[in-house]
Amino acid sequence: MRILLVSDTHRMNGNFYEVLEKEAPLDLVIHCGDAEGSEYELAAVAGCDFECVCGNNDFFTVLPKERVLDIAGNKIFVTHGHYYNVSAGYDRLADEALSRGCNMAFFGHTHIPFMEEVNDVFLVNPGSLTYPRQHGRIPTYVIVEIDENIKVRFNDAGHMLGSSIIEIWAKEDGKETKAVFTGDLGNND
Repeated sequence: MRILLVSDTHRMNGNFYEVLEKEAPLDLVIHCGDAEGSEYELAAVAGCDFECVCGNNDFFTVLPKERVLDIAGNKIFVTHGHYYNVSAGYDRLADEALSRGCNMAFFGHTHIPFMEEVNDVFLVNPGSLTYPRQHGRIPTYVIVEIDENIKVRFNDAGHMLGSSIIEIWAKEDGKETKAVFTGDLGNND
């Protein structure tokens, strides 16, 4: 399953349209909030299933504040993140996802891309397509490809320069193969 994960478009949808064209075909679009009333327009042009949650700037909306999605053997908690104070850390979000039986959580709010395993939950923030806040301020999104025969785990290797390990397990013809990628990602800023 090929999923486009976006957040914080804030009714400025030009980059969203470009990404849709570039990344098609998609099976699902997940918007992690702050569409600011344009969620119906985004759903209409997505060309696939569309899920969206309410962000802190989505006033007068009927969007749910959170969702739990079951996708290819994964339970994914989708929220904007502001209810879990993600600007100050990720433990509350990870704990809430875990309490709901989820192994992943997708969120937004900070406008900064983030991908890491916290408290046994794989957290993903796609950043913002409209108002990015990370160094370089490049609009970002995430393509998630989920396959029942592939499992991915991100591990922080634990030193201050940002070294990490990515482990990938793939099953094919009854045989499981593991690949490990490691390297120094550089400073977090």
